[in-house]
Amino acid sequence: MENTHYISSDTLTLDIVREIVSEHKSLALSEEAKVNIQKCRDYLDEKMASHSGPIYGINTGFGSLCDVKISNENLSKLQENLVKSHSCGTGDEVPSAIVKLMLLLKIQSLSYGHSGVQIQTVERLIAFYNKEVLPVIYTQGSLGASGDLAPLAHLSLPLLGEGEVYFEGKKVSSSVALQHFGWEPLVLKSKEGLALLNGTQFMSAYGMHLLLKAKKYAYLADLIATISLEAFDGRIEPFNELIHFIRPHKGQIVTANRITNFLEGSQIIAKEKTQVQDPYSFRCIPQVHGASKDAIDYVEKVFKTEINSVTDNPNIFRDSDAIISGGNFHGQPLALALDFMSIALAELGSISERRTFQLISGLRNLPAFLVTNPGLNSGLMIPQYTAASIASQNKQLATPSSVDSIVSSNGQEDHVSMGANGATKALRIMDNLEQILAIELMNASQAIPYREPLRSSEFIELFLKSYRQEVPFVTEDRILHYDIKKTVAFLNSFVIHKELL
Repeated sequence: MENTHYISSDTLTLDIVREIVSEHKSLALSEEAKVNIQKCRDYLDEKMASHSGPIYGINTGFGSLCDVKISNENLSKLQENLVKSHSCGTGDEVPSAIVKLMLLLKIQSLSYGHSGVQIQTVERLIAFYNKEVLPVIYTQGSLGASGDLAPLAHLSLPLLGEGEVYFEGKKVSSSVALQHFGWEPLVLKSKEGLALLNGTQFMSAYGMHLLLKAKKYAYLADLIATISLEAFDGRIEPFNELIHFIRPHKGQIVTANRITNFLEGSQIIAKEKTQVQDPYSFRCIPQVHGASKDAIDYVEKVFKTEINSVTDNPNIFRDSDAIISGGNFHGQPLALALDFMSIALAELGSISERRTFQLISGLRNLPAFLVTNPGLNSGLMIPQYTAASIASQNKQLATPSSVDSIVSSNGQEDHVSMGANGATKALRIMDNLEQILAIELMNASQAIPYREPLRSSEFIELFLKSYRQEVPFVTEDRILHYDIKKTVAFLNSFVIHKELL
């Protein structure tokens, strides 16, 4: 089972998640995880047999119903009712890649032995992951506080043979998928429904998915900006390490060094320049891109802690003989980080659109709108409109979700993070950033030939040669919608070694 990732207490990192996803690894519980899960469940069963008092969420109602005691014979029904009643998500469906991450992260959180679930419950979630039985989950419904309740309820419904899943490319009833594999619906024991629904795995999965893409597109933003710098006949001096060592923000230094490496051997950058300075969108690439990189690094730190944590409630501490109700399900750390991510990504798009604007403006011996016969041809006039529209939308979407809170559950849950809304907005910003950078690449690649016979660096020339196989040079007007789509596909398919990210 060499292509298997074993769930354990070893630290789960972004690189490990990237490997699991990119190498299509299967999941399995380590012996350590099995022991931890089983010992915790045994302890809870013994506690329920000997303890008659109320324990929140185990033999009581939920939320503001926490004072309602539930009889022992109804404990399984209580958990089943919880899953069903909380399955009230609406909106768009969560992308399958994020659903798989939700499964992975829920399995990880339950494996530490503080949640009281049965081993067969975790094993069934692993089977869903490995067999590509992906629950249908909706983007709207979580306040990012009592756990991601509605999304995680939809994640859990198929355990009961309820709800819908995607299986073999089709949306089917969960019961159909269970019958296909000969699986019986599970009977949840005390605490299990709450363990499944309490948690931050909706926000966490979005965050990890975003981080994987953000790292890649931060690199691509540097590369595309470098091609634009060449196309605009920009200066190399703003990337000199001496400037950045006296203001040593990590991201700024990384960006300047990366662009300098991209330009190694370029005839264009080495040519004597007539202009004294470049506009900020070129001259300040290290400072702006670097700040976004530093923000992304902060977000990675927050999410690394989160995905290696127990985030349901109450938590079971067998060695201390304690069951404690707290608030590890509250998404505030993630909500703030997701909002920060949104701002960082929106800024990468904002400065990219400004470079596109400069390239089509007829400056520095470039033709207006980057066509040789402007007037008859509009050339690349209107893609800049599209980029401007998207950049503006990103600024609106980047308004923080975490500053909002709406009281729920009759006032028992009187402060919530709204991190789930922040997560879905951040994904829209990331998708928008792809489009903006694609438009910048279209313009930069269109402008570079006007610098001939001078050549850029070998690396950039090879990159552009590969790109030109997908999107040819624009000699006269054509439907540029298709060019944008092909450019986005090209960027998505571009593989960057993880050491470069």
